Amino acid sequence: MANVTVVGEGTFEVEEGKKLVLALEDNGVNILHRCGGMARCTTCRVEVLAGDYNEVTNKEKNAFAEKGIDDQLRLSCQILVNGDVTVRPIMTVESSGIDAGPRPAD
Repeated sequence: MANVTVVGEGTFEVEEGKKLVLALEDNGVNILHRCGGMARCTTCRVEVLAGDYNEVTNKEKNAFAEKGIDDQLRLSCQILVNGDVTVRPIMTVESSGIDAGPRPAD
């Protein structure tokens, strides 16, 4: 098990190998995922504050380029929890006023 800490929300345990977007949603963080976890909409962006995670995937790079986003964020639908991590969600239901979108596949 790994610990996922969400700024302003707390810490919870997650089984390793689970998609971060699902770990967040399953633990009460209303992160957006408007495209259903397909790395197209970029609404599931998080800032990774601590933790060792792989480089940005090509899917992420392409999605960010299409949307004109040039920052150091990650898509939570493309991150598998592989150890302890601290994140700050960028877009949530509460901050955006829109619904989360279809649940991403496991």
